[in-house]
Amino acid sequence: MELRQKPRIGVMGPALCLPEVYNLAREVGYLIGKRGAILVCGGKGGVMEASAKGAREAGGITIGILPGASASEANPFIDIPIVTDLGNARNAINVLTSQAIIAIHGSYGTLSEIALALKCHTPVVGLDTWDLIPPGGATLPIIYARTAEEAVTAALELIPGA
Repeated sequence: MELRQKPRIGVMGPALCLPEVYNLAREVGYLIGKRGAILVCGGKGGVMEASAKGAREAGGITIGILPGASASEANPFIDIPIVTDLGNARNAINVLTSQAIIAIHGSYGTLSEIALALKCHTPVVGLDTWDLIPPGGATLPIIYARTAEEAVTAALELIPGA
């Protein structure tokens, strides 16, 4: 498959995380790489580093959308660092570059990426992440997965032609 046609799955999560969250993110990244998708993340530590590490271990390609002004801030598992110097505003680029996102655990940055994805109609899969209920109790189009396998499968199913 041509590189441009490969599905792009964003993995969003906190830069600081517990070992069990790191391991979960690494498994998600591994499955993304194994299935031939491109991993998009914020390029730094925690969930971003773990998912990129997993994707690389599976032979996948990783893109890091960096908040700062230097490619050197990318974790060592990022193949393509995208330097933005936008700080948290780079979250919009993460979401718009991804064809689906998997939100793992989460801090407020992760919450902002979930919200941006929903606003931009980028499909969202949640894995041990925020449980959101909008005012009025409407149902949000978030698919909640229980395992890394479920999350990656759901994300790929949400991408047309993947």
